[in-house]
Amino acid sequence: MSEPQGSENTRRMPVMEKAGESALGQSASAADYEPLRTDEDEDGGQGRFWSARRIPAGVLAVLILLCAGAFLYDVAAVRAHRPAMRWRRNLADSLAERPLDDTWVLVGAGVAAAVGLWLIVLAATPGLRDVLPMRRTHPDVRAGLHRGAAAMALRDRAMEVAGVQSVRVHMGRRKASVRALSHFRELDDVRADLDATLADGIRGLGLARPPSLSVHVRRPGRKG
Repeated sequence: MSEPQGSENTRRMPVMEKAGESALGQSASAADYEPLRTDEDEDGGQGRFWSARRIPAGVLAVLILLCAGAFLYDVAAVRAHRPAMRWRRNLADSLAERPLDDTWVLVGAGVAAAVGLWLIVLAATPGLRDVLPMRRTHPDVRAGLHRGAAAMALRDRAMEVAGVQSVRVHMGRRKASVRALSHFRELDDVRADLDATLADGIRGLGLARPPSLSVHVRRPGRKG
């Protein structure tokens, strides 16, 4: 007895998607981590390192030295009954004849104001954004960790997780962004292992203000 042709009725089974994993094959998480406490530093707060600003200070010092030396030489020449230098006479006559709304006067005033504002910003900001302050365990010792070195340390820790093919780490002052490619294992499992491993890695860096952690895991794209 043969089965009638075309009498089969097939239905496609629904596809279940795991929580936290998108249709594009990505998994992400974010978390905050509290700093470790020490006996010498109860509040855990350490300020940023201040830059010496050697290049701007050196350039400004050279310019002031040249201008002051030129004016001092000219004043000494006038005191010695010698004629003033031509550039100072031309400058004095030009400033006396030009009105305040002259284009060159406004341009010069704008440049001077911009340079002064830039110097004030340099003097009021610490700089050295690439250096992360570390927790002080001794009152006489203060250490810092370069952001590139911190990112490399976290990358090495992430590569130890099974299923991770490649990792990119961007280490900011307040957030560490990790993007990983996983070529096997479930993405949620890889992400969970990365969360635990990188959390331990961030604590091991000994930073005064440990950054928050953002982990993104996805499958590698198809070749060709």
